[in-house]
Amino acid sequence: MEIIVSKEAPSAIGPYSHAIALNGLVYTSGQIPLLPETGDIVNGGIKEQAEQSIQNLKAVLTSAGSDLAHVVKTTCFLADMRDFAAFNEVYTRYFTGKPARSCVAVLALPKGALVEIEAVAEIP
Repeated sequence: MEIIVSKEAPSAIGPYSHAIALNGLVYTSGQIPLLPETGDIVNGGIKEQAEQSIQNLKAVLTSAGSDLAHVVKTTCFLADMRDFAAFNEVYTRYFTGKPARSCVAVLALPKGALVEIEAVAEIP
């Protein structure tokens, strides 16, 4: 088991790692739309926040030796399911391999984020 910490992603805001690599897979922690340089939520709505969350996820995967093309499963958390269609517009640009996915609405996310995304990916 290897703990993954990405210098390109925002620092963890709790007692957890960015990801864990084990047996050829990487399991990421959820990524919210924090700007890596400030730790603040990106300005804008669901599309901007989805974009930043994916960029943060991409940075974590890269640090683990993987990438978005090797994602096999995502779990997506939305603060408001009315954002589902707009979220999907951004999501489909990045996850072109159509990995398995769960997408659920939650009561609230850390720092008031509108979206959080976690992934499991193959390490090629």
